[in-house]
Amino acid sequence: MTKTRLRWFLLLILTFVANPALADSYKYFRVGNKDDAKTNPVAGIAMMGGGTDLDGAFAWLCNKGNGGDFLILRATGDDAYNSYVNKLCKTNSVATLIIPNRETAEDPRVAEIIGRAEVIFIAGGDQANYIREWQGTPVERAINENITAGKPIGGTSAGLAVEGEFVYSATGDKPDDKNLSSGDVLQNPCFDRVTLVRNFLRIPHLENLITDSHFVTRDRMGRSLGFLARIMKDGWSHSPREVAIDERSAVLVEGDGKATVVGSGSGAYFLRPANAPEVCEKGVPLTFQEVIVYRVPTGGHFDLTSWTGDGGTAYSLSVERGRIESTQGTNGIY
Repeated sequence: MTKTRLRWFLLLILTFVANPALADSYKYFRVGNKDDAKTNPVAGIAMMGGGTDLDGAFAWLCNKGNGGDFLILRATGDDAYNSYVNKLCKTNSVATLIIPNRETAEDPRVAEIIGRAEVIFIAGGDQANYIREWQGTPVERAINENITAGKPIGGTSAGLAVEGEFVYSATGDKPDDKNLSSGDVLQNPCFDRVTLVRNFLRIPHLENLITDSHFVTRDRMGRSLGFLARIMKDGWSHSPREVAIDERSAVLVEGDGKATVVGSGSGAYFLRPANAPEVCEKGVPLTFQEVIVYRVPTGGHFDLTSWTGDGGTAYSLSVERGRIESTQGTNGIY
């Protein structure tokens, strides 16, 4: 190593020691064409429930980009999606952009990378990172500008959790906390870990609703009912809605709001309260009457604009002192 290179190397180490945030700056991994394409993407939303990735859902999202640049956004993790998407799709490029902190999210180069993509996909992980580190930064603005421009967007698990107007942010959790359970929320819908935020992303047809993932697999119906009750209790909406999707299932939403459910999981659940909660207080079990549910299995459809579906099952749920009752009787809540 020459003296010049040695000096440069030592200076680099000292820079990172003096500025720890720089050592954890954004990471950008790209395969395919190194030059950006300019195509005409078509609006759409790929809402994926987590678990095993669905080839068909990713291919649908890629097609919306019309051969453009496909960008995966993460706060942590690696570039494993690059090879997966590249094999599935005909794109100009596939890239992963890892944005771990607010300092990085303020970097104008990061927003520029996002703005050049035709398709955005938000990976799973921990949605608290997306809210805590990206909200109110150029990253959030760049994603919303892409959406306003009619570019398609997708997300799975935590990436799905941040797509609606209302978001369970998980920002009240500690590193060693278990997943927020239905039992926790039903018994105390206003306790500290039920952290809800709003207006992170502004996606057409996902206004006035909250999303949830891993739905049946992790028994999340109860916590979803608690989230809806809180949104009403806190005065955010008189009639909120929810799209809840199980693992290995996805809801593919066209630009007009009409959706198709795909995958091998239990499908998707579309919830709408008929009444405000009767009891939604801190330290008191929830009482919440008549939440209308429409369950759509694979192959079924749902129109987010008219809030009607076909090929599914309609029923309603009520919560009495923290206990869920279903009009399906012994068939249960799912």
